[in-house]
Amino acid sequence: MEATNLLYRDPALYDVIQSDSTGAGMCQTLIETYRPDARTLVDFGCGTGRDLEILAKRFECIGLDLQPGMVDYARKARPELDIRIGDMRTARLRRCMDVVTCMGNSLAYVHDNSEITQVFATFAAHAQRGSLLILCSPVAPITGTEPMTATVDTPSGPATVTIRHEWDLRTQINTMRRHWALPSGDEAQDEIRRRVLFPRELEQYAGRVGFEILDMTDSSRSGFLTGPTAYTVARYT
Repeated sequence: MEATNLLYRDPALYDVIQSDSTGAGMCQTLIETYRPDARTLVDFGCGTGRDLEILAKRFECIGLDLQPGMVDYARKARPELDIRIGDMRTARLRRCMDVVTCMGNSLAYVHDNSEITQVFATFAAHAQRGSLLILCSPVAPITGTEPMTATVDTPSGPATVTIRHEWDLRTQINTMRRHWALPSGDEAQDEIRRRVLFPRELEQYAGRVGFEILDMTDSSRSGFLTGPTAYTVARYT
């Protein structure tokens, strides 16, 4: 992942671009709704710890991320947080938490069915009866083929990024290719491949390890999923 994603190669840039993330706020809203007495939380795929920093104001938190560069940056930028290197397919902290989270599309980087099953087994291994599981992941593909261009603020000035999407129905992989025109005059390209898990698939993976789906919601808040990304909240039974 680090080799193919510019933002993972530059965690400080990732942190700036993600500064407007609403993930932590949405997570807190769901916890207030379904488990207001929660006190402990583990976040798989915590990245630079930006969301975890907000959640740690209320919960006792542990964050895990697979990429050493992201963890090193997080420890320097947010030394008060407990952030560890860990693979969510195999990690075992040997403790159960009130809330298990996996946000920022982290689940989508696991493409193989058997490995997705391993990830959900990890979620269950850190849950006890009544624990919440909160996921943020793609539930529908981005199928438009026309390129999109946007301006992105970076610490050294505005960058221009051109984005193209491809959708492979057979593998359920959405590929996003980006071309960056950086303030320095340099150019960079990266490629991000995310597995789309449709809502019924999420229900199946969660149900197999003991989680009951409570809600799925997206930014439209209309009561209907419109995609492409949704929050899933489930309770361990």
